[in-house]
Amino acid sequence: MSGPELIQADVVIIGAGVVGLAIAAELARRGREVVILERNGAIGAETSSRNSEVIHAGLYYDPGSLKGRFCVSGRDRLYAWCAERGVPHRQCGKLIVATEEAEEAALEKVRERAAGNGVTELEPITGLAARQMEPALRAAAALWSPLTGVIDSHAYMLSLLSEAEAYGASLALRVAVAGGAVEPRRIVLRTSDVLRTSDPAAEQIAANVVVNCAGLWAQDVALRIEGAHQARTPPKVYYKGNYFALSGARAPFSRLIYPAPVHGGLGVHLTLDLAGAARFGPDVEPLATDDPDQIDYRVAPARGDAFYAAIRLYWPGLPDGALRPDYSGVRPKIDPDYQTDFLIEGPSEHGAPGLYHLFGFESPALTGSLAIATYVADKISAE
Repeated sequence: MSGPELIQADVVIIGAGVVGLAIAAELARRGREVVILERNGAIGAETSSRNSEVIHAGLYYDPGSLKGRFCVSGRDRLYAWCAERGVPHRQCGKLIVATEEAEEAALEKVRERAAGNGVTELEPITGLAARQMEPALRAAAALWSPLTGVIDSHAYMLSLLSEAEAYGASLALRVAVAGGAVEPRRIVLRTSDVLRTSDPAAEQIAANVVVNCAGLWAQDVALRIEGAHQARTPPKVYYKGNYFALSGARAPFSRLIYPAPVHGGLGVHLTLDLAGAARFGPDVEPLATDDPDQIDYRVAPARGDAFYAAIRLYWPGLPDGALRPDYSGVRPKIDPDYQTDFLIEGPSEHGAPGLYHLFGFESPALTGSLAIATYVADKISAE
């Protein structure tokens, strides 16, 4: 009986979320032979499709952090990408609102961080000016961010995949990494078809470069590939964010509305889809499980009670019974601190040639995806 088939590849990208697809497109454009492995039956089926679909301006992140750098540089490139390729998006702007004077200090901290990230377009305005922009709003003061927008994230991911495939990349769906090892001149991965998990047969892929962009699964994938790099694998911490939609009426807002930030998140904010429909969230719900297969994405209706209270701080006119459970997403973090930065581990950090891990890639990874792709591709070329 013959053993598993050994497939030769140049670069293997693990995970077809927005970051994995952006890196695949960038490397393929640079002439690398790229294979993308995705355990789900479609691209972007987890974190990349369960978010607010906001193009962030770069306001909240520590100056000098990877999040801040990627968000600001990626934002401008993302707007240009969407315009050039016809990806639906809208630069609608957002208001960050202090509903009482005690919250104005939090706005000042946002403004200082934004300035530290090179965002000079953030404008402090009075509560009166904010209400003139959005008459249904309750505000003592606000920050106006004209660079914030919304995007059709799935259309964007399809455009990245199209770009990658145009330069020769290939995508394999329902393929999971079951194991592997770092060898002297290559990395060998064992893969399995997730639809036949009881089948012991598996293919093997020998690659020069492996980029682990598995999102919620990134730590699991790292620990399945044998080698000294495993000792640097960070812990997993999952936070679920629940969203509620507005039913029966349209929200009287044309811009995104964010409250002053709170510990653990940006508060329950109002975002608009490209059709102008409102949704609210996410909240912050710590999860007891660290197994992605055990995540329950259902939104408990009872969580809506807290949503009403939070939303009415800045929109007092929210009608009773107007919210309905919509969807949820999970943030892949590496410790409980909300401001934890992205973590990119390559050979210069862990010593395993050709192996790259991306940990903790939550928001603003969608906004920063093109900048992240350039950074990782440059790192691969340099090492």
